[in-house]
Amino acid sequence: MVDFSWVPRSPLEKALVAGVHGARGIEAGVSLTEIRNFDLVQLMARRGQGADLAKAAKVRFGVAAPETPTAVGAADATLIWSGPDQFFVLSKGGKHTMDLLAPALSGSASLSDQSHARALISASGIQARAMLAKLSSIDLHAASFPIGAAAATSIDHTSVTLWRCADREDGQAVFNLLVFATFAESLWHTMLDAAAEYGVDISHSENLA
Repeated sequence: MVDFSWVPRSPLEKALVAGVHGARGIEAGVSLTEIRNFDLVQLMARRGQGADLAKAAKVRFGVAAPETPTAVGAADATLIWSGPDQFFVLSKGGKHTMDLLAPALSGSASLSDQSHARALISASGIQARAMLAKLSSIDLHAASFPIGAAAATSIDHTSVTLWRCADREDGQAVFNLLVFATFAESLWHTMLDAAAEYGVDISHSENLA
């Protein structure tokens, strides 16, 4: 019998085993954290209304929406470029659900709730860049991919939205990846394999990185 529930579940619920994996006897060089229970809405400007969407977004969030591959922090949300005249709104606590955004933004944009259609994985640590370099053609060096940089790209043939947020307290870079839920488990195992030689600290969190 199919295990069915109306309660939303993490796409990594069965794959994620918290703890240290991979190489032993060394400090874990990579931290992989699944972020759970977030709100994610994609906004796509209607034809010819990119400027109108930008104005409406500035009023709603208090910051300019990203027009280039960047992630922009607002007071209680992150706006992440996902293509020309389109971006994600990532938030917590039900402050920017599709129902709340629609009245202000649906006139200039089409809205799509992606909250349960995507998984969000945060990768950090001294070897995070090295791990991602095995799987992606993006140059993630700090000079080429600074804090706030974003890309719609692929990780080992899996489409992802990748961006760099603020560094950890110890100065290590933090990279966030949004991936379709149906591909999340496959990508998770691929990232674990790529990080194994460095030691991997695995966890999940309710807090946005």
